[in-house]
Amino acid sequence: MDIRRLARGSVEWSRIERVIRTLADRYDREEVRVEFLEADNWLSTPCVIDDRWFVKIVSRQNALVHAVLTTGRNVGAFSSGTEGFFDRFDTPLEMVEHEYDATERMREIGVNAPQPIDAFEVNGLGVLVLEYLPAFESLDEVSDEVVTTRAPELFEMLATLHEHGLAHGDLRSENILLCEDEFYFIDATSVHADRVDETTAYDLACALAVLEPRIGPRDAVDAAATAYDPSALLSAREFLDFVRLRPDHEFDSTTLRSELEKAADLNKQ
Repeated sequence: MDIRRLARGSVEWSRIERVIRTLADRYDREEVRVEFLEADNWLSTPCVIDDRWFVKIVSRQNALVHAVLTTGRNVGAFSSGTEGFFDRFDTPLEMVEHEYDATERMREIGVNAPQPIDAFEVNGLGVLVLEYLPAFESLDEVSDEVVTTRAPELFEMLATLHEHGLAHGDLRSENILLCEDEFYFIDATSVHADRVDETTAYDLACALAVLEPRIGPRDAVDAAATAYDPSALLSAREFLDFVRLRPDHEFDSTTLRSELEKAADLNKQ
């Protein structure tokens, strides 16, 4: 069995049926059509309802896995010379309520994200309901040519988050979608609100790690420099080794660090 499937666990069908019945009742439908998604996801059981709503069902085991991952990320942050800044959640309801709130805040400041519809609990399961984005592509499905051309847009979106004191906290290809020629951010995690400098640097390092294998270190850094000043670029450098340890990021940290230092020096002149 795949380790992610094992870690995620499975929710009993009777409990899933109760969630589906609750959704039908909440939205005044006699019945709904459900499509479960084969997503590579540790933290929920995702499905689509009536091609209209994207639903995440979060179990107690999902919450425990999230807590373990959060502990690991905070240990990694210590390795970069700073205290951990990732928040953990104790219950499935807390997880879905956070994602609802984070998605709503992104939309309020003008960053594209699916519209949050609902967050509630059914029989110990957290249930998050979002707008379903049809015919989207994750960033790893988008051509290198498009990524190269539009990389500055991604950094502009990220900078908008940071200018408003927010952070994504889990930026990777799967959490950047292209839908109807617009980029969207999804699956923001929770980070300490009083650690803006560190969370900004970490987000920026993750974004560079996503783009470096696709468009090369120089183009990735040049795109970042359209939205961030030299000090922010140098701060991101400090988190590259931490990001490289994550299994969902594979990139050349040495070359990327060199390009960040060159760009910062050039902009100081």
